[in-house]
Amino acid sequence: MKEIPVYKYPGTYAEEHDELPVYRASTKVNIACKEAIEAAIRDHYHDNRLDADAAKQVISQFGYDRVFHVLANTVRHMDWDGRISRDNKAWAQTIPVMENPDAWGADRNRYFVVGSHPGLTDLFLSQVRKEKEREKKPSVIEKLKPAPDAVKPPVAHKHTQER
Repeated sequence: MKEIPVYKYPGTYAEEHDELPVYRASTKVNIACKEAIEAAIRDHYHDNRLDADAAKQVISQFGYDRVFHVLANTVRHMDWDGRISRDNKAWAQTIPVMENPDAWGADRNRYFVVGSHPGLTDLFLSQVRKEKEREKKPSVIEKLKPAPDAVKPPVAHKHTQER
């Protein structure tokens, strides 16, 4: 599902630009991603903690772009809810999610709003963001390794016999 790109424009734009198949495919994957997030939260929440594997599972299946898109959309729809952290609300505003009204004015983006408990959704989003940060940062071992250019090839010594 990673190969289907996130379509960030509303349905009206897709219709005007003959991109409805791409829009529909992206929307289907957005909904599947939302359902995967709900399942991951349900399956990995035990003993009052959300296991870090929940985020990894969904990221590996859908990729960061889609997961971020679905979570930003969810947080924007739940902006009134105090169980979503201010930090995650501010983050959600940095992700472009365009309004997508249907013919009656209802928002089509509601179909991929995560329906899990808002506090758990907030924890999940924080985990996804941490995973992305970990991916950006090199490990300590990587930092200690010299750059390939800095490694000098060994000097070839001529072997001479000692007398």
